[in-house]
Amino acid sequence: MPRSDSKSHRVPYYLLTCALGLLAHPLFSEKKHRSGAAMSNENQPGSLNLSDHADLSSEDRDALVVVDGSKNKHADVLETLSPIVRKRVEVLKEIQSQHDALEANFFEERAALEDKYQKLYEPLYTKRYEIVNGISEVEGITDELAGNTSEEKGVPEFWLNAMKLNEVLGEEIQERDEEALTYLKDIKWSRIVEPKGFKLEFFFEANPFFKNTLLTKTYHMIEEDEPILEKAIGTEIEWFPERCLTQKTVTKKPKKGSKDVNSLTKTEKCESFFNFFNPPKVPDDDADIDEEIAEQLQDQMEIDYDIAATIKDKLIPNAISWFTGEAVEDDELELQDDEKEDDEDEDEDEDDDEDEDD
Repeated sequence: MPRSDSKSHRVPYYLLTCALGLLAHPLFSEKKHRSGAAMSNENQPGSLNLSDHADLSSEDRDALVVVDGSKNKHADVLETLSPIVRKRVEVLKEIQSQHDALEANFFEERAALEDKYQKLYEPLYTKRYEIVNGISEVEGITDELAGNTSEEKGVPEFWLNAMKLNEVLGEEIQERDEEALTYLKDIKWSRIVEPKGFKLEFFFEANPFFKNTLLTKTYHMIEEDEPILEKAIGTEIEWFPERCLTQKTVTKKPKKGSKDVNSLTKTEKCESFFNFFNPPKVPDDDADIDEEIAEQLQDQMEIDYDIAATIKDKLIPNAISWFTGEAVEDDELELQDDEKEDDEDEDEDEDDDEDEDD
């Protein structure tokens, strides 16, 4: 399914890595965005992992820069400089190191501030959970009014409808997913310390589709000069027989003239929101990753990142606004602003090119 190219939904490019080493695929060695990436499922060792960045805002994520495998290029540049210019560059690098140290403090302090307010938000999220699921009632509902809707508790299909109105999430939800998502009671996120990152939690009522009542997606990151995305781990869904939403049964009729008159039935993977919990496998040998496969994995990783960031940064904090549709209008205004900024940037680039030509 095609994805939006809008800035608000843009995600950093990822360098493909093998399960046994950080070997960057040459296809992405010239990309401008920085992140180490790999995807895995809890029961799929040796698969590709994607991770997300817990500390950065959406704007910061757009600006992530990685030049993996570029140290040798930098050394070559220094060798072309005269000794006196090289000395000045070394001093500039020291200044950059001081800047990086301050930036590291910034990330640390911002994480602490986010943790502080996350604890303040939690009681509000608990109240929302209780009202949505009919555990507690709001003031102003009389016995007579309640009696007219005795079978309707809380806010039915709250999370399903909130997710469907978000462009990124709505694209992932198929019609066959909707019934299963009506059993979704709550979504939470929390920061993890060791290893650093964050976790998304999806709480479900007992349902006829799968045994799990909790599905999680955990994002890990590593730290070098700044936090780097490392991997994501999804829960393996225990589907009930014939209720798997990520696969479909396809029946093919025999070809004309074939001796075999029986139809062929097989199971194929299909689009589903629940694929989010099952990242794709990658060949163990990086030599098997050709350009086409690398591009496919790149697309899958970008989509996964986009979904996770949207749930964490947009859906959970503003679920009621998505349910009512108010957040859609805000998102459209944000998109218009982003497109305007992009147009202005393009105009500036064109002006710069013209100046260079002159």
